[in-house]
Order: sequence, then C-alpha cells, then structure tokens
Amino acid sequence: MTTNILDMETLALDEEEHALVIIDQTKLPNKAEYLRLKTQGEIWTAIRELQVRGAPAIGDAAAIGIYLAALEIDTDDYGEFARQFHEAADYLNSSRPTAVNLSWALNRMEKIVQEAKGKSVPEIRTLLRDEALRIKQEDIDICKKIGEHALTLVKPGMGLLTHCNAGQLATAKYGTATAVMYLGHQKGYNFKIYADETRPLLQGARLTAYELSAAGMDVTLICDNMASTVMKNGWIHAVFVGCDRVAANGDVANKIGTSGVAILAKHYDIPFYVCAPSSTIDLSTPTGADIHIEQRAPEEVTDMWYKERMAPEGINVYNPAFDVTDHELITAIVTENGVFNNFTVFSAETKTFI
Repeated sequence: MTTNILDMETLALDEEEHALVIIDQTKLPNKAEYLRLKTQGEIWTAIRELQVRGAPAIGDAAAIGIYLAALEIDTDDYGEFARQFHEAADYLNSSRPTAVNLSWALNRMEKIVQEAKGKSVPEIRTLLRDEALRIKQEDIDICKKIGEHALTLVKPGMGLLTHCNAGQLATAKYGTATAVMYLGHQKGYNFKIYADETRPLLQGARLTAYELSAAGMDVTLICDNMASTVMKNGWIHAVFVGCDRVAANGDVANKIGTSGVAILAKHYDIPFYVCAPSSTIDLSTPTGADIHIEQRAPEEVTDMWYKERMAPEGINVYNPAFDVTDHELITAIVTENGVFNNFTVFSAETKTFI
C-alpha cells in the first residue's frame, strides 16, 4: 500500500468486491489506509464520523453507496425495488444533514430509478453504476474548472489563507478551494499558503497542511485565532474556502470559524472567495438562516485531542460543525461556470448567478 497521499484515490468503487473504498481520513496524517465498506451501515457511519468528508466526496460516496444498496435489493419487481431503494436513500441521507451534495447525489440516483420504469432490475443496476461513476468523474472535471477560474484571481507569489479542508481529500481530485493552489503550483506560482488548524476536528492541521505539503507547496499551519495577525502582517492577499451549502441568496455554510475569517478579511480589505461546485447551491434554501447546522459531540472539544481531559467535567459545550457566512462578506463565489460576485438571482437553468 502506498503511503503517499497524492497517489491514493480519495474514494473508488471496487466492483469485484462490491465495496466503496475510501481513505480513512480520521487516521490522517499519521496513517494513510483504505477502508472497504460493503454495508449501508458501514457507509452511513463513514459519512457521519468523517471517515469520508468534504461536500463533493460525500456526494461521490453516497452515489456509490446507494448503487451498492441496489445490489442488495432482492426482488425482480420494479415497485418493490423502487420502494426499498428509496428507503436506503433516506437512510444514507440522514448521515450528514448540512452538506447538500449528499441529498443532491442521492436525488440524482433516485431519478435514474424513476426514469427506468419498465426496465429490468439488472438493467437499472447497470444504469445506477454508470451514474455513480459519472458523478465522480464530473467531480474531477468540475474541480479542475474551479481551479482554472480561480487562477484568474491571483498572481504568482501571493499569500493565500484557507480554512478547513476543501482539498483533494474532500473531492475526487484537486479539491475546490485548493484547486487554485494545485494548478498554480504546477505553473510555478510559488504561493505562500497559510492553513487554519480548524477546530473542532482539525481538518486544516490534519488534512490540508498534510496534503499540500506532500505536494511540495510552501504551507504554514496556524491556529484559528492567529488569522487576524497574519492578515495584519500583510502576509495574506486572498482567502479561498470551500463550502457545504450555498443558499439561494449567496450565504454559505462552511466549517465553523469560516464566518470569522470572512469578517477579518473584510476588515483588512482582503478578497474572500468561496469555491463551490454548482451542485452545492440549494435553491430550496432561501438564506443562510434556513440552513440546518449540525451539532457535534462535546467530547470533540474537551477530550479528543488530549492525553488527558482538558476541560472541567460536566462543563457545557456548544459545538456546531458549521457556521454561515453572509453573502455581503463574500467577494465572489467561484463555480465550474465562472466567478460570480452578484448573488441576488441564481439561474437554475444555467447554474450561474446573474
């Protein structure tokens, strides 16, 4: 098994073993290993416990996971197959409520079943497999386009700050917020990158700093409360973050702490860019206030990263996984379709803000 993270696929379908193969991101950076998930319970747990994470990667995993569920449905009757398939989709969808790509991918797979009425169950399974692999390939293509558009916003030698992990580990390849960094690195841009550690799960420290340094980039890890200092020092010329959901008005939900970074960037007159595939835009959510914010276990703050407990027993802990950044704080949203800084109207037909 390779230990170079850049040589490992974030996730894949093993058709022979009927398994979803993922990098176990909870073991990084100390151990790079694959998990082979075969049951719906295993896949649900992997998404919930962040063994696979990042909005695009969650969508990819859900598509492959629901295809594997289809293989386990033991009936030749279309109606019964569709009913059990819908139950399996609902179950997987309950694993991470904030990331819209999860429901987006599952809805897309359900549409395949709905439009295949009249076909045999084996034919439907083949269509589902093809769609799951198509979703993954589209993820790769979209991330590359996001990176290409984001490159028009930067210059060689710039200092870039990112929060959480919107990198290769959060997608099938390139990442969203880090796509500009990977593509710029290939062109010799020599960015100086600052990665927030990102509480409470430290994805910036464990994942972003890990993968970018493995790619040979100049990366400096900072604690979340140091962002203001590095901005004041003049070391940051642009901020790039990903997101898990974009509301119809341009508000975005991303890992907790993102809104604070956006406020600081506004104060220091630093552009703040959100990189997101158009599938992350949820027209059914009018504003950020309507986004359901997932609450995590208090032990992630009090116990997880310490040899001994570092907070008083019985202390109250507020541990939201995400916060919402108001669209007024966002310089532009970068999608596969371009760079957009007008969030008043979103076109579902063209997948662009107009």
